[in-house]
Amino acid sequence: MDYLVLVLGFVLLIKGADILVDAASSIAKILKIPSIIIGLTIVAFGTSAPELAVSIKSALIGAPDIATGNIAGSSIFNLLLVVGITALIKKVEVEKSVLVKDFPFLILITFGVMVLCGDMFFSGSSMNILTRGDGLVLISFFSIFMFYLVGGALSARKKALEEAAVALDAEIIIDDKEKKRAIGKHMLMIILGITGVVIGGDWVVKSSREIALSIGMSETLVGLTIVAMGTSLPELVTSLVAAKKGESDMAIGNIIGSNVFNLLLVLGVTSTISPIVINGDLIVDMLYLLVVSIIAYLIMSYRKILNRNEGIIFTLLYVAYAVFIIIRN
Repeated sequence: MDYLVLVLGFVLLIKGADILVDAASSIAKILKIPSIIIGLTIVAFGTSAPELAVSIKSALIGAPDIATGNIAGSSIFNLLLVVGITALIKKVEVEKSVLVKDFPFLILITFGVMVLCGDMFFSGSSMNILTRGDGLVLISFFSIFMFYLVGGALSARKKALEEAAVALDAEIIIDDKEKKRAIGKHMLMIILGITGVVIGGDWVVKSSREIALSIGMSETLVGLTIVAMGTSLPELVTSLVAAKKGESDMAIGNIIGSNVFNLLLVLGVTSTISPIVINGDLIVDMLYLLVVSIIAYLIMSYRKILNRNEGIIFTLLYVAYAVFIIIRN
């Protein structure tokens, strides 16, 4: 039965991602907002919903290892395997704004989260713990990130409208009525797509977890591999679909936005609900995430375009990590 649920989950996941990308792309065009903004917000939130649900549930039932392992493992999966596989299948162009603003912010918060988790190393405490205060700090930084994104979206829209200000007032009124109807339709499709992605991802996670535990895998290993990979399937499938449809900005925005969502909002909300004792393994995982984030940034800054060669590098970096955590556990 678990295997049947696994297959049905994948089908729902892929179809939901297809609907989500089409609708999100249409809204970006109608509102004259860059695709990367849509990727960083609507698409990233939708595809990261499983991580939030899994981590909160894990915190509530007293299984913090799954919560923290899921966040770290999912973020590494997004950055390396999602980007890697996407680049292997379709060339991905990296926008300048990503390299100047979004990616440096991601590296900064990755380092910040590592510092908050590493109390024993950075402040000489007797144990590593992510307190409720730390959680509120993370949520505050997420709010700042959202404020920046909304400001960027409004600025881009204003510029696009100024460039298109040659239309007659009557035509604009007609267009506005049509736009409202179209936006309503596409928002419904986005909700439908996100629902498919979330439910499909949930089915894949649950069935995979049962299969994995039945063959003797530990909870921490399940969190870092099966659950992390399962909750990241929406990001993978959505980014692949976006790249194949020529929406590279949305694909990259989805990955960066999802990692920001994981590290700030998911970890922040989880630790606010219940303080999390951090084991040493997670510090190593966060350090690896920081190192590969810097490597990815340098590669993207140098190339500006990710093709098969870069895809192979990113994929191998993830394979190396996966082998390491399997041996470690």
